[in-house]
Amino acid sequence: MSTLIEHLEFVITADANDRIIRDAAILIEGTRIAAIGTTEEVRAGLGSRSPGTVIDGRRTGVTPGFVDTHVHLSESLSRAVFPDVLATRAWVFHWAKPFYAHVSEADEGISVLTGTAEMLRSGTTCFLDMGAQNDAGLTARAVEQIGIRGVVARHAADVRPAQAPPGWSDEMMDHHFFPDHRVALETLEASVREWNGYADGRVRCWVNIEGKEPCSLELHVGAQALAADLGVGTTYHIASSAEESRVSEQKHGLTPVQRIAQHGGLGSNLVLAHAVALTDEEVDLLADHRTSVAFCPSTSLKLAKGATDIGKYPEMIERGVIVGVGTDGVSASGNLNLHRQIHLVAGLFKDSRRDPTLVGARKAIRMATIDGATALGWDDEIGSLEVGKQADFVLFDLNHHEWTPYGDPEQALVWSASPASIAETWVAGRAVFAQGGITTIDEPALREEARERAAAITKRAGLDGSVPTTTTLYD
Repeated sequence: MSTLIEHLEFVITADANDRIIRDAAILIEGTRIAAIGTTEEVRAGLGSRSPGTVIDGRRTGVTPGFVDTHVHLSESLSRAVFPDVLATRAWVFHWAKPFYAHVSEADEGISVLTGTAEMLRSGTTCFLDMGAQNDAGLTARAVEQIGIRGVVARHAADVRPAQAPPGWSDEMMDHHFFPDHRVALETLEASVREWNGYADGRVRCWVNIEGKEPCSLELHVGAQALAADLGVGTTYHIASSAEESRVSEQKHGLTPVQRIAQHGGLGSNLVLAHAVALTDEEVDLLADHRTSVAFCPSTSLKLAKGATDIGKYPEMIERGVIVGVGTDGVSASGNLNLHRQIHLVAGLFKDSRRDPTLVGARKAIRMATIDGATALGWDDEIGSLEVGKQADFVLFDLNHHEWTPYGDPEQALVWSASPASIAETWVAGRAVFAQGGITTIDEPALREEARERAAAITKRAGLDGSVPTTTTLYD
């Protein structure tokens, strides 16, 4: 069965030539794009054949589905629970970890569905999740149910703090930390073997770890090596704040990325989350090893990471480092709206460096589509709208006030539009968000359950009482 969407006002392809096709048409056969071009061209290619379904795309524009290169789906029930006056390390150790420790398997399934529903409503069709607190299968099964595409994993760390802070229990520590890097890697390998390729290939599973102080050097380096052996990727947090880099220099005499590189841990299958506090030398190391970066603008703003002050993202881009865009978790950034991140990344460096040529609309779109897909090693199938690729795309309602009137569709998408004007989100050739709702789940029931579970987790974790807002952990 084929579907023809014709007379689209525009298609932003994000292909190698950044083609924008006017009066466009997309022919979908199964899960893939069978033809794309002007309506006249696609119709001519059909000859005497008639598509099964024809959709009138007038007053509609299309973009590739957005690719979120860094998200925590097990965090989706913690929206606006943690204070917004926390630096990164206090946020992680005194708030996020106690919350995660009290997320049960049932909670996590609802958390993933809640997060992915928000993603689909915002035009995200693929994500890289940092890792489930319980079992990667929870995320994989939720992905299959809701219809999105993504990389799942099992969370891993192996370095316990010398003294447990308030809110941490022995049970939590045993759940959160593996005895050593070998046990962690064995567990991660088992997850990859079980879940990679699940849901007709919409689910991939990686060897992901937490990164930073809670992970040993052996786990950092071992995760990248194991992932290479298994033919998959890995991701972890690194150089996520100036404080983290200072601690690394004090303890090891090396900045975080220097230390990983010195031990052979960089590679093209590695995506570094945040990477805010880098030196010029580290940027060169990433470029030389074709290691990618996931930049999360909203998190930098909320947690005062300093991306526009010390961040070297324009330098990374100039050196050829693939920089994708991530939302992070809903507590870290406040939302899973990747469209908002596209808007931010297009302009933050223009303003901070007073250079109007930096990043801009077209590059921001590429960062959230084909560059993100490249970071995930999935650019052969997603990230741009081309013949043979998966039919993952977003339909924008151009009758919406955000698009009335407009000239250049790329500028309008980045500087004027928002998810409010998204009409439909398609993944693998079907509309999973349409007519104002997710087509695969009962959203009202999901939201009610999410509210109840979020309140219970917050209470169990003790985050409704007095919690430290500074930390000396791992110093």
